[in-house]
Amino acid sequence: MLEVDGLVAGYGDIPILREVSVKLAPGEIVGLLGANNAGKTTLINSLSGIVKPMSGRILLEGQDISGTTARQRVELGIIQVPEGRLVFPEMSVRENLLLGGFCDRARPHRPRQMEKVLALFPRLKERLQQPAGTLSGGEQQMLAIGRGLMAEARILMLDEPSLGLSPLFVQHIFEIIDQLHKNGLTMLLVEQNLNLTLRHARRCYVLERGHIAVEGTAEVVRDDPRTRQAYLGL
Repeated sequence: MLEVDGLVAGYGDIPILREVSVKLAPGEIVGLLGANNAGKTTLINSLSGIVKPMSGRILLEGQDISGTTARQRVELGIIQVPEGRLVFPEMSVRENLLLGGFCDRARPHRPRQMEKVLALFPRLKERLQQPAGTLSGGEQQMLAIGRGLMAEARILMLDEPSLGLSPLFVQHIFEIIDQLHKNGLTMLLVEQNLNLTLRHARRCYVLERGHIAVEGTAEVVRDDPRTRQAYLGL
């Protein structure tokens, strides 16, 4: 469904990603692992159209979308749930969700999507009129995911969804991720938490200093000594 072929990307003239190749099949969860500064966020921002590739290709169902804008990627259904949630704090929960469905493709379906999101996150339904900035970290993560779903995501990219959350909220968020997977949603899970990702992703890639160090099934990645090296430098 989504293929990254030999991607080189970075900031200014400095490449962060070097010849990165990644594939996502329809309906699967793929984990993207790596230590801090390995290039995970640069890759997800490249897929979102925020960072422009220096070379290489990004293909959606065989079509080269490397030159499209971030707005066009949203219209294509490639949706990022950013690290740190980045909700609009002064706006209500309801307003945040409606903004998620602002693109032309999703706007006509906002009432239907709102029902689905609130069924998935009953806690948000209880807080629809509450300013998003007054929610707990876990509730804001629910809102960020719900906002992404409002855009009628075909590929949902989650950037560090467990960051800064209590163990109870982390468990709940990953139960939701599993439920979305069962519903057939394709997801790229960008996580620093190795064990958490290996429990939920079918396949994984390990980024180390801007290149893919390990790839394969969760079991293969877990047992490869290069995974430990990428995380611990051992």
